[in-house]
Amino acid sequence: MAPMETRNALGFRPLYRQARDVLVGRINDGTWQAGQAIPSEMEIAADLGVSPGTARKALDEMESENLVVRHQGRGTFVARHDDARIIFQFFKLTPDSGEREFPTSKVLRSHVSAASPDAVKVLKLRAGARVLQIERIRSLSGKAAIAETITLPYAPFSGAEKLDLPNNLYELYRSRFGVTIARSTEKLKAVAAKRREEKHLGVKAGTPLLSIDRTAFSLDGKPTEWRVSVCRTDIIHYLSDLK
Repeated sequence: MAPMETRNALGFRPLYRQARDVLVGRINDGTWQAGQAIPSEMEIAADLGVSPGTARKALDEMESENLVVRHQGRGTFVARHDDARIIFQFFKLTPDSGEREFPTSKVLRSHVSAASPDAVKVLKLRAGARVLQIERIRSLSGKAAIAETITLPYAPFSGAEKLDLPNNLYELYRSRFGVTIARSTEKLKAVAAKRREEKHLGVKAGTPLLSIDRTAFSLDGKPTEWRVSVCRTDIIHYLSDLK
């Protein structure tokens, strides 16, 4: 590959960021698969026409984004969403006992419908576009703790409503549909329990709960999933490591 330019259509950008974007593109287009070992820093540097330090900084950034995993003495690998540290990048709820665990899930309903105005706005869809909506209950330490509503643009996930949906949806998105979740934004808000939570979470209507409104983005920056989780606050808490 010819040496990378230091300017693009948006103006000057750090060379390591340009290198990072090229490497992320290789994950996005399937050149590098989840769990696959990628070339060494020296090989990447030679391929992109940059210094080893620039290649290393690009990989450092990808590691911080949980896109790659480094194993001392073995090399660097494309991250899987079933890796524990990747799972907990997106799942911040912890039992009050303090021991982190990944929840189990029970799907209540999975159906295709026209996108609501809110879904159109969050997922940047055209009016009338179809979406897949998944409703499920998630349990921690054997207790129902979270009521979730997940909304997906239907086109990239066509046919998912016919599947026996697994607990780890992000791994399904990657392995079955070729969509890798790279990052997310979350909005937290106190809400009162409604009839659904009273029925499925075993709390009284009006009980204070935590609502987590998450938008997840794919490697190419597109909003790919809108997830609203309504959580009990008497047995679990939200834990964020800010290091």
